[in-house]
Amino acid sequence: MKVIVVGCGRVGSTLAGLLATEGHDVRVVDRRPKAARRLPDSPRIRFHEGNGYSRAVLQAAGIEHADAFVAVTSGDNSNIVSARTAKETYRVPIVLARIYDPRRADIYRELGIPTIASVRWTVHQIHQMLLHRHLSPELSFGNGETLLVRSELPDYLIGRRLTEFDVDGEIRVVEVTRAGRSLIPAHGTPAQAGDLVTFAVAATALGRLRDFLDKELGT
Repeated sequence: MKVIVVGCGRVGSTLAGLLATEGHDVRVVDRRPKAARRLPDSPRIRFHEGNGYSRAVLQAAGIEHADAFVAVTSGDNSNIVSARTAKETYRVPIVLARIYDPRRADIYRELGIPTIASVRWTVHQIHQMLLHRHLSPELSFGNGETLLVRSELPDYLIGRRLTEFDVDGEIRVVEVTRAGRSLIPAHGTPAQAGDLVTFAVAATALGRLRDFLDKELGT
């Protein structure tokens, strides 16, 4: 992909480096020229000085040919203005914006711009880890109604089919990591010692899954 990242702080520079190592072409925009020092030395990364909502700067960064646009500056207003410019003016297929004020997230979502609300996401992750200590949160969808979580399996479940752990509309096993390799379980795949299982679970069913696992994990 050709990706434009607006904001070269810790998040933007780390994201740019990750994308470059995966083979994507990245253009990073920041109004502070010294921010370029954060970027790794890579032929796939180019830095552009200026504001992320300046059309001249965006065009110099190649926005007319961009596959994705990510706004991760420290200012909500800057992020949303640049994101809207990318989406509405240049029709970039994938546009994401970082939002610090979670109250604004729903407004931007109505504009068709997915947002990453730092405070809400962090609080949600901490809350889930405190309440469900054996369940490691991996990803959430929507406003957190559905989650992907991982857990080791208690010994008493070894030998049972992984699909037996599904609860219609609430819990479903979607992946298992076994001996360092990942697989999607078939209907008859049995649980083995050391399995690390990924569950798709409704947030309202986290307590049910926790109780099911904690009972045999000794807590």
